[in-house]
Amino acid sequence: MNINFEKSLALILKSEGGFSNHPSDPGGMTNLGVTKRVWEEWVGHEVTEQTMRDLTPAIVGPMYKAKYWDKVCGDDLPSGVDYVVFDAAINSGSGRAIKWLQACVKVDVDGKIGPNTLNAVTAFSDVDLISDYNKRRLSFLLDLPTWEVFGKGWTNRVSHVGDSAVKMVTA
Repeated sequence: MNINFEKSLALILKSEGGFSNHPSDPGGMTNLGVTKRVWEEWVGHEVTEQTMRDLTPAIVGPMYKAKYWDKVCGDDLPSGVDYVVFDAAINSGSGRAIKWLQACVKVDVDGKIGPNTLNAVTAFSDVDLISDYNKRRLSFLLDLPTWEVFGKGWTNRVSHVGDSAVKMVTA
């Protein structure tokens, strides 16, 4: 069992920051990286702006674990690779994050991690896999219509995630 969830979540929450409601962000109202829509889906009812402002790491942690970490099989991925896939899942969706991983390791790209994907991951250098993964991720982000507004921040984030992931590999 991988022990990186808490460490990965702490890094992600640092990257995500606090409350925002940027007019150019299609996610709208967000706190700790959690959009209002995602939080409402998680809790099963509409929430107010104050509820969104009141979110804490302890409150959102279980949602991040179930909705993203577990969906990308974080506990089954190598240290460092788990973090890059988890971070990408939060920003771009679990299915897309898994498909990037599958494309990197040259297995059928179906958006579901199973034994074939996990076995293929072990055949690759973790550092090379992280590098290839982040190139694919950045290429996707570059094509988004909001690149002009958020591109510098995304580039910095992907770079920081990659550097942190490599440190996890070599630790």
